[in-house]
Amino acid sequence: MTPAAFAARDAGAVIKTFTGETMGTGWSLHAVAPPAGAAEGVQVTLDRVVAQMSQWEPGSDLARFNRGPAGSWQAIPDEFADVVAAGLAIGHASEGAFSVAIGALSEAWGFGASTPAGAVLSAVPVIAGVDFDTDMQRIRRDEGALLDLSGIAKGYGVDLAADWLRANGIRHFLLEVGGELRGEGIRPDGQPWWVDVEVPPSWPGAGWRVALHDLSVATSGDYRRGLDIDGARYSHSFDPRTGRPIANGVRSATVLHHSCMMADGWATALTVLGAEAGIALADDQDLAACILANGREHVSRAWTAMLD
Repeated sequence: MTPAAFAARDAGAVIKTFTGETMGTGWSLHAVAPPAGAAEGVQVTLDRVVAQMSQWEPGSDLARFNRGPAGSWQAIPDEFADVVAAGLAIGHASEGAFSVAIGALSEAWGFGASTPAGAVLSAVPVIAGVDFDTDMQRIRRDEGALLDLSGIAKGYGVDLAADWLRANGIRHFLLEVGGELRGEGIRPDGQPWWVDVEVPPSWPGAGWRVALHDLSVATSGDYRRGLDIDGARYSHSFDPRTGRPIANGVRSATVLHHSCMMADGWATALTVLGAEAGIALADDQDLAACILANGREHVSRAWTAMLD
């Protein structure tokens, strides 16, 4: 056991809890003996993510980029660049099941910043994309492409805030933003941070309880948000390859990863891929993943290995 782990087990160590709001949802922090200013530091860090990557803040870097002319390069901050690079990498690895360029779709269907006239029931695949110049740290978009980082930005916010906490001497904590979690270190009793994996309403199983010790978990599900049109329910998760909400029987996809950003993005991609293709790709990428679909639980080899 490391000296830092011993410190967490001091007899006088207590867990303090802080909460706040960000990205249209809430955040919470459970930290062992945190110094003053912990909550303020988390909030400032999450506010930086919003200022750069929010679709809903007109003054954000992302919103300004989407309003700018297609084909024009725009320099972006380091954090923004990290998320775009990760999103493009997941999109490539999943053969298009994840895309950072679905903003036009999410806006048209009513899941973006604007209120649409009606859903695009005849939507087309996302062909237009975003180019990223890593050397100059700048991006440009094709005509018709709009950035949407909602499938990965919350997880990145968790990681960025966790980095701030660690840099300020806070080594033992559980941090959550809108259901995406990261646990670092241990509790004062020597236990890891145990959390219950979220399951869809009315799901017959009890779900999993996982230990977050220097580990993150993210879940994407069709039950969180949706749209009702003429008696039909449409998921808020889009398949960029078809341009339509998913209809593959997936209720949720959960991924465990050291990086909450990667867990978040991959959970979104696996939700789109469906149970069979999603688990096959999770095995190929050595991802610990669990997909609930069509009344069954599907798990990857890495997920099973974590149970041993």
